[in-house]
Amino acid sequence: MQSPSRGRRLDAVPGPFTPRTPRVAAARRLHRRRDREATGRFLAEGPQAVREALARPGTVTELFGTPAALDRYADLAAQAARADVPVSEVTDEGLAALAETVAPQGLVAACRHLDIPLDTALSRRPRLIAVLAEIRDPGNAGTVLRTADAAGAGTVVFAGDAVDPYNGKCVRASAGSLFHVDVVRAPDPRHVVDALRAVGLSVFATTGYGDTDLDELADAGRLATPTAWLFGSEAHGLPEELTAAADARVRVPLHGRAESLNLAAAAAVCLYASARALR
Repeated sequence: MQSPSRGRRLDAVPGPFTPRTPRVAAARRLHRRRDREATGRFLAEGPQAVREALARPGTVTELFGTPAALDRYADLAAQAARADVPVSEVTDEGLAALAETVAPQGLVAACRHLDIPLDTALSRRPRLIAVLAEIRDPGNAGTVLRTADAAGAGTVVFAGDAVDPYNGKCVRASAGSLFHVDVVRAPDPRHVVDALRAVGLSVFATTGYGDTDLDELADAGRLATPTAWLFGSEAHGLPEELTAAADARVRVPLHGRAESLNLAAAAAVCLYASARALR
């Protein structure tokens, strides 16, 4: 059976692309943040990420796959071709140059950046927002993004000196959720808080030393209105300026002997408490 990618070569190079093929070499440079910023492109690795990226029209600019992967995921290759997205066969070595995982699954998509301005996201009146303030660990950031999507958050804001949402580890940790929500990058976290409050959202800061217990907040009905949660880095927490600007400084109750929850677990508890109250 002829591969869906045949006839869609963009370089006059016979056979599958190798690491030295110009298109592969150019895509490989997207592992570097400066190249992602310069081109407005990033890589999404694996069939799950590719599937979700293709479901968002206009996102994928090229699909790379080994012959075996393009046969195994022929539906994705066909979907890309129908959308006039170039489908390029690559050798195993070419795929390894594009992938960042130890055992890649044979597909990598080059995608356009997705982020939108904060004002645009807020104009859509999301009822639940997650703000990742100064979170620099890509695995944590991607996991919180995935959790926010699962809880029904419409917007995820990467605020201040936060990790690049298009970092490969962050994209993988989001498990496709990067393509489901409005992603915002905002350099000034305090401006984000002011903008959230200006459109009527309650803004809650998460901190292990908060003076408000999450259960008490829920029991008082304060989670039943549109809400934004502020999450800080696992190592340093939220900047004092942001906790002071929030409507409440909230701690997750610990009923056992654990000293604390990690960032992803605390975010899940808070976001799902809001999701339940909003529904």
